Amino acid sequence: MPTVSLMSWNSCPILQKSGEFALPPCRVRAMVDFMKAVDEIADIIARHVSKDGFHATSIERATLVRSSTLTMPMPSVYRPQLCLVVQGRKDVTVGDHIFKYSPGRYGIVTHDLPAIGHVVEATPDTPYLCLYLDFDPIMLGDLAARVPPLPGTPSHPIGKTVSDAGPGLLDATLRLLRLLDDPAALPVLGPLAEQEIIYRLLAGQDGVRMRHITSSQGRVAQIGRAIAWIGQNFRERLSIERLAAETGMSPSSLHEHFRAVTAMTPLQFQKQLRLQEARSLMLLQDIDVTTAALRVGYESPTQFSREYRRHFGEPPARDIARLRASPALAVVA
Repeated sequence: MPTVSLMSWNSCPILQKSGEFALPPCRVRAMVDFMKAVDEIADIIARHVSKDGFHATSIERATLVRSSTLTMPMPSVYRPQLCLVVQGRKDVTVGDHIFKYSPGRYGIVTHDLPAIGHVVEATPDTPYLCLYLDFDPIMLGDLAARVPPLPGTPSHPIGKTVSDAGPGLLDATLRLLRLLDDPAALPVLGPLAEQEIIYRLLAGQDGVRMRHITSSQGRVAQIGRAIAWIGQNFRERLSIERLAAETGMSPSSLHEHFRAVTAMTPLQFQKQLRLQEARSLMLLQDIDVTTAALRVGYESPTQFSREYRRHFGEPPARDIARLRASPALAVVA
């Protein structure tokens, strides 16, 4: 049984909400159970991940993440998935929204979203640890049709949120990760634990939002198609009128609902995709700034460099040189 850490005690949502240490016995038990579950998940991740970075596992859709240092703000595209943080802290920025993770808090993403992740608390002795679990669309669609949403839960359209994990979600996550040490049972019990994780999300406060992933009707579904279209065509000049026609919306309605889901305009969304792709090309394929700019759709390398510096904080060549010199700075979850 893992010990209850001071970090978990200080970050426990149950304790934070109480505002004092004099708690009823039932809340004390709930707090202790919460901390034990978080610490056991952290212990499993730490045993299976000894180096910083992203690590695939024998669980098909699960990725474990470790960072022993703080990281620079790192833009990336977050896909539909669950992210549960069990040690350390991070901030994620989507448009003008900042989402704060601490041990025992989870986030879900319902659409492909450009975001900026930043590990803000981590040390070699107490590294940042988290679990990513991609959503199986078939499993999610089947359960969404059978699990009623929580009554009275409002539908917040933005495609990302961060919440406190409940005991059911933590317990299902524990049972899934314990299977890393029981490979013979994984093919049989793994899908059951994964189904329960999705069930807990669908039946909880994020259930309405989770249904956006599989819905083919309504404004959020139309925006999902707009996001997918931009993702496939971000190198082309973006016409709002054409995008509106592709999704069956008026330009004004598209702009309004797109911003509600992504916290940015379609043009800002496209720009972030272009800049992130260019950064990846320069870093991984060692191509020059002008070539990268042209490949992602910029007609002016000067404009590209200006927007790159505004987004990443440094000119392209200097930013890439820094990443190559200190690769640990780019590890983020």
